[in-house]
Amino acid sequence: MTLDVRLFPCLSDNYGYLVRDSATGVVAAVDTPDADAILAELERSGWGRLDLILNTHWHPDHTQGNAALKAASGCEIVGPEEVRKAAPIDRVIKGGDTVMLGETPLEVTDAPGHTLGHIVYRSVGDGLAFVGDVLFVLGCGRLFEGTPEQMWTSLQTLAAWPDETVIWCAHEYTASNARFTLSLDDRPEMQARAAGIFAARERGEPTVPTTIGSEKAFNPFLRAADAADFAARRAAKDSF
Repeated sequence: MTLDVRLFPCLSDNYGYLVRDSATGVVAAVDTPDADAILAELERSGWGRLDLILNTHWHPDHTQGNAALKAASGCEIVGPEEVRKAAPIDRVIKGGDTVMLGETPLEVTDAPGHTLGHIVYRSVGDGLAFVGDVLFVLGCGRLFEGTPEQMWTSLQTLAAWPDETVIWCAHEYTASNARFTLSLDDRPEMQARAAGIFAARERGEPTVPTTIGSEKAFNPFLRAADAADFAARRAAKDSF
C-alpha cells in the first residue's frame, strides 16, 4: 500500500492535507480548515476527485469546510461525534475503528486532551499518521477541554508507535515551540535542531512532518517525567 500526501498552508497557520491511495485513486481531505484552499489544491493535484473528509476534532478551523466540500464533491464526512457541534458529518467513528481509504486501512485512535473526542488516524503499513492538534513538532495541543492526565496518556499512546512513524500535524507552530523548548533544554543537539527550524521558517519552508523518534528526542512534552511534570510544562508554555 502507498499513500500520497499533499501538504499546503491554510488560514494563518493551519495545514491542509490531501491524501490519495495510489492503488485505487481514492482521495481524502484530513480536516477542512478552508474549503476554497482545499479545492484549489485538489485542482493542482490533478487527482480529480474527493471521496472522504477525515475530521480529527470539532474545532471550526478543522471542520468549517465540511459543508462546502460535501456540496462540491459529494464526499463522505467521517469523524468523532463531537464534530456535530460545529459541522455536518455522515459517519461517526471512534477509537478502535478502521477507516478504509481505498485499499489502505487507517486505524482510528482516541486521543483526548485538546478536545474530549479528538481522534487520530494512522496507516500502519505506510508508517504515517495524521494527528490533528494532539502532537506538534516540539509541542502539543492546548488543553481546551481535557485534563493534563488525558493528554499525557494520549501522548504516551502516540509515543509507543515505532520511532520511524511519520507525523503529519495540523499547525505550523514550530518556531514558537522551539523557543519554549530552548528555555528548558540547552543541549547542543537541541540548539542545532532549533537553528535548523528557524532557518527553515526564514526560507518559508514547512517544518512538518516530523517523526515519533524526533519528538521523543526533543519534544519537551514527550520528555516530561510523568503527568504532573507534563502539566507543569503545559502551563508554562501557555504563559510563555
